[in-house]
Amino acid sequence: MRFELNKEFVEELQLAIQERSDESIKSMVSELHPADVAEILGELEPDDAHYLFNLLPSELTADAISELEEDDREELLEDLSGQEIAHAVIDHMDSDDAADIISELPEEKQDEVLSNISDIEQAGDIVDLLNYDPDTAGGLMATELISVNENMTVRNCVEEIRKQAPDVGEFFYVYVIDDQEVLKGVLPLKNLLLANDNQKIKNIVEDIISVKTDDDCEEVANIMRKYDMVSMPVVDSIGRLKGRITIDDVVDVIKDEADEDYQIMSGITGDVDSSDSVLKLTKARIPWLLIGMGGGILSSIVVKGFDSDIALHPVMASFMPMIGAMGGNVAIQSSSIIVQGLANDTLGLDSAGKKIFKEMLGALLNGAIVATLAFIYNFFANDFALSVTVSMSLIAVVLFAAVVGTALPLAFNRMKIDPAVATGPFITTINDIMGMVIYFLIGCFCYSIF
Repeated sequence: MRFELNKEFVEELQLAIQERSDESIKSMVSELHPADVAEILGELEPDDAHYLFNLLPSELTADAISELEEDDREELLEDLSGQEIAHAVIDHMDSDDAADIISELPEEKQDEVLSNISDIEQAGDIVDLLNYDPDTAGGLMATELISVNENMTVRNCVEEIRKQAPDVGEFFYVYVIDDQEVLKGVLPLKNLLLANDNQKIKNIVEDIISVKTDDDCEEVANIMRKYDMVSMPVVDSIGRLKGRITIDDVVDVIKDEADEDYQIMSGITGDVDSSDSVLKLTKARIPWLLIGMGGGILSSIVVKGFDSDIALHPVMASFMPMIGAMGGNVAIQSSSIIVQGLANDTLGLDSAGKKIFKEMLGALLNGAIVATLAFIYNFFANDFALSVTVSMSLIAVVLFAAVVGTALPLAFNRMKIDPAVATGPFITTINDIMGMVIYFLIGCFCYSIF
């Protein structure tokens, strides 16, 4: 059943915790999904969260801890000893989640946790995972998987799967390796069920796509999305099977990348959310606000340079906001499409020139439509020179904005810079300045002729 957290539930749970009514607490929480328990822990005061954490089964709290937001998790774990974290949390986690949790702890507590893990083999796997860059396939993978040797018979393979299965939470594939542990392919369960008991596994194995431990996690996510995979094997540089990445980990990667790009495009640096402190939110926003302020100052300098023209034709000032807004909107539209395509690897094989040319054609059509509507309005409301000025400026500004909005993300991507930084305040500032320059230059030209 789907659980929906509300204020009444939290208040009832807090009252039960204050009264130390353990049975009531268990009946309210123990049957919930770990993600729901994590949501509850995030809403409770630290003391109440610790009480609930100590009361619930370790398997449930361990899964809930992995679902918590990083700040809430840090707050919950900081008062626990390394031994408590190891026995109550790490011992009940898959290696990838355990490595993620331990990597967030202070260095001295990391050593304490690792030394208290009950399963020495698991501790070794976690240490190995901690050595990988967290943004690579190695840092994302879990070592828990099921693998069989290609020389086994079907009968022996089934027995081997039964031996390994208790140590693996869920498995979607059985991986096939050779005597050197090099990945040879995947064994679909259907093939296993239909095969003769004495048939060799090497005769029913199928190919599978794999990634290497140092591949970027965003690339892994794109591959799994493209080929509709729920689990991806990870190999080392010589093809030996090292681990697997499951779809739940990839969903987290996609969400994190989307959040990061959205924040950058919105003019926010760093990983922040609404629950962070005012100081942290301010630090994340102020750099882009300063860029925007600098752009505004440059725009004002441009406008001041045309003071005499505005004095002669003051009605031109009334259309400045529209020119700036149109340029900014078009640039954001163009750049957002490119950034999204780069993130999803869906831009195709067209060259940058073709993409820019396509955006130019679209900009010309859109510019012609809005310019025509503006001309009709100004023809009846204002003089002819202003009508031509505004319409020509709209076409020019829309065209310029589309080219800049397309070219900058592509250029940033080629320079190995996150293309999302080319959008938002950065690209809007460029268009505000150039939009004013284009508008007043066209205005001077038109009023000199008409």
